[in-house]
Amino acid sequence: MSGAILDISRLISRIRYSTPSGVDRVEMAWARGLLAHYGEGLAFAALHPAGLYGRIRRPAALAYLDALEHRWANQTGGPARRSLPSILPQLDALLPVRRGIGSGGVYLQASPHHLTRADTVRRIVRRERARFLCLVHDLIPIEFPEYARPEGAALHRRRIETVAAITGETGGAAIVNSAATGRALQPWLQPGTPIHVALLGTEALPPAEPEPDDGRPYFVCLGTIEPRKNHLLLLHVWRQLAETLPAGKVPRLLVIGRRGWENEQIVDMLERCPALVGHVEELGSCPDRRLSALLRGATALLLPSFAEGYGMPVAEALSVGTPVICSDLPALREVGGPVPDYLDPLDGPGWRAAVLDHAAHGAMRSAQLARLPGWHNPTWAEHMAIVTAAVEQLQA
Repeated sequence: MSGAILDISRLISRIRYSTPSGVDRVEMAWARGLLAHYGEGLAFAALHPAGLYGRIRRPAALAYLDALEHRWANQTGGPARRSLPSILPQLDALLPVRRGIGSGGVYLQASPHHLTRADTVRRIVRRERARFLCLVHDLIPIEFPEYARPEGAALHRRRIETVAAITGETGGAAIVNSAATGRALQPWLQPGTPIHVALLGTEALPPAEPEPDDGRPYFVCLGTIEPRKNHLLLLHVWRQLAETLPAGKVPRLLVIGRRGWENEQIVDMLERCPALVGHVEELGSCPDRRLSALLRGATALLLPSFAEGYGMPVAEALSVGTPVICSDLPALREVGGPVPDYLDPLDGPGWRAAVLDHAAHGAMRSAQLARLPGWHNPTWAEHMAIVTAAVEQLQA
């Protein structure tokens, strides 16, 4: 049987960062899941930051994965980015080698890293004599260019065109994280290219002690601070709550996530709105243990996004028994099923009412808590079973 080759370029490119993005976590989950399935039959490869492509020595790859996971789980109080001198020994250990290239098999890529460079991907799979299996996370920058960086739509179009071309040329396939993403991707692919829907697994958040608080209920909004996530709606809701309720009756809002792009209005409110002081707190990087504590102690997770390809925060919150109030989007319904309270992302009064109900342990919250035990938690085992089945189809 031909082998499986996993591209870990994204994880290596994130060597300086102390906390992971969602894409980082997915690539790590593929590494762990494929290792569990294939063992010694899995090879690691990467396009190194130095510009070299090749196989990554197995001991170096495994040591790096272990170190990265440890840092994600335990980093507290350290720098958001490690210094360049501090990571040079690790980068050197991860330099690719030529040994093993060209043995054939299926080349797997779980991230969009270097997909804007179709010729590079084409050269890689030709050198490997492999079929291409790629995970597509979403087509949001193409479908909603107004929420992307100025060049985001054009760049993402190049990524999707690369996926379409290379899967077509190699007789490969695509994995998508939701049926909604699959419907968006299908018109781009060559006729007959298989699309496999595999909901992302839920991260097992570590046990954590509750954080000290002031006794007020608090809500969590988790995700990169960018217009698509619709933080402005929540900030306006909280400003209204602060202006109409006694200070001690205003619930707290924790905004967890790094600052993204095109977010000037959001940042202005976070930094300059007097009414939000003492009620809204922005947290940038948040290690897994603290995130676990905050999610477990939250009254509810809030996700008023305009568009989503999947919705990992929904799954993470429900997995620890925390209710969810989120936008009524197909991808979020795939994750949450009948459990969350779904609202229009433009319905400010509806969001305000839902927040107040959950803060007061009202009827809406009670009904969701009654539904929550019936929620199916998507697992990485289920996800990886679909991925490995897709690999085996390509190997047949």
